[in-house]
Amino acid sequence: MAPSSILSSALSPEYRQRAISALRKDKFDLLVIGGGVNGAGIALDAASRGLSVALVESNDFASGTSSRSSKLIHGGLRYLEQYDLKLVREALQERELMITTIAPHLVRPVSFIYPLQEKFKERTYVGAGLALYDALRGFKRALPWHKHISQKELSEIAPSLRLDLITGGYRYFDAQVDDARHTMMVARTAAKYGAAIGTRIKCEALLRDGKRIVGAKVRDLLSDEVIEVKARVTVMATGVWTDELYRSFGIKPGYKVRTSKGAHIVVPGNAIKSESGVILKTENSVLFIIPWSGKWIVGTTDTDYKDDLAEPIATRADVDCIIQQANRILEPKLDRSQVISVFAGLRPLISQEDNSETADLSREHVVDHPVPGFVTIAGGKYTTYRVMSEDTVNEATSDLRRIIAKSCTDSLSIIGAEGYAVLKNQVQRLATTYQITSETVTHLLDRYGSLIAEVLSEAPPKYLEKLSPELPYLKAEIWYAVTHEGALSVSDVMYRRTRLNFELQDQGISLIGGVAEIVATALGWDSGKKEESMKQYRDSVARQELALKL
Repeated sequence: MAPSSILSSALSPEYRQRAISALRKDKFDLLVIGGGVNGAGIALDAASRGLSVALVESNDFASGTSSRSSKLIHGGLRYLEQYDLKLVREALQERELMITTIAPHLVRPVSFIYPLQEKFKERTYVGAGLALYDALRGFKRALPWHKHISQKELSEIAPSLRLDLITGGYRYFDAQVDDARHTMMVARTAAKYGAAIGTRIKCEALLRDGKRIVGAKVRDLLSDEVIEVKARVTVMATGVWTDELYRSFGIKPGYKVRTSKGAHIVVPGNAIKSESGVILKTENSVLFIIPWSGKWIVGTTDTDYKDDLAEPIATRADVDCIIQQANRILEPKLDRSQVISVFAGLRPLISQEDNSETADLSREHVVDHPVPGFVTIAGGKYTTYRVMSEDTVNEATSDLRRIIAKSCTDSLSIIGAEGYAVLKNQVQRLATTYQITSETVTHLLDRYGSLIAEVLSEAPPKYLEKLSPELPYLKAEIWYAVTHEGALSVSDVMYRRTRLNFELQDQGISLIGGVAEIVATALGWDSGKKEESMKQYRDSVARQELALKL
């Protein structure tokens, strides 16, 4: 990118044009295909090592798996039963880094209760597992140790748990994140350090020089321009689309991706009375009951998936399964009528056997280097994206044939982290300065960190009011999503820059007129483009609702 872009993280419409210009003119060390958390992480890792980097994404940041997770940064307690200690240790160490250094403004502690239904054997078994879980995180300890709680304590902490079945439990800590926001912020940090990043840019073919891959042919889906991007190494981080792209490129993969669907439901805060999240072991996996913005996210399922990769949808059967599992330990029981919304995501799992259960497949990642100039990454967990990115760049740089700096992302904070701790101590001052409530300041700090001043000062003054009286979002956040966060449609805003799609009973349909007006103003749309973007969102919501009736 041009020097003018250095140290600027704003993914504005103007930035996109500069990025496309760079795709036309420059030759990059790395071209990354895919804008999920792995692609964004790879771009950041490579750019922070001083490499020239481009990233292209055919849709929006985190539009696939990376926006549809359980919103947890965790070690994976259940993987201890599979004796996958390496993965658990790695994930726990990454969790500590994210809370303390990398993204403290986005990743925050959340407590869980593990209910016990048997007094002696289960307590010993689970307690030993949680002790190991705590020990594996190493010397950095941002979170408290687990603690045994009696039935009486449990009744006070979580009145909704059935005391006729539950004899007590353990309380332990993991962490929570808005996955889509975090992914986008990682991408913005990569842009800050010089990466050329563009969404709505689809990779259509690889460029070859003999057996070596020397870049890719991409199409700007907004202008329909085809660009040949030159790169010394092309890295594919496309998750569940990996096998499909391998076939289209005519390259034999070193692994196979199995796709598993995980569905979640969202219910009101008053549907479950608890001061803590809950984790429940199921027949082949675990069920989480997770606090989220005054509501509860309950899930997930783990089933084979062979349908549309672009739009996985939770079905009536998924919802019934989740409610049935949760109701094993809840009183009063959940009812379908309480469900505010649903969402489903796809896990790209590495598998060599077609008949194995997806819940039994390892969450380890694999880096493949099938031909010179071409590297791919698949598998893994959201929590370990940074390690996966480092491993991928390490492999890719073997094709550059020069000395490359080691990864520094274990000490590199993403944008918004610097100064966050100080600003958390100045909530009232910020509220007075910007003439907003302290609750709004806290809401903004926990989404933007030290970028709060940009959000509040660069939007038109008329947008410094709430989008809706019952929601914490400001209209300024919609404006900022377009001017700084790369949003290019109403769906980008509703699904990923905010979480209005699953936080509202009507999936935000009642608000899209106001949202679309702000997006249209920021992007200079005419009425036709605005109506088209609104229709795309309405149609997507309608498909979700139809699936729930089947």
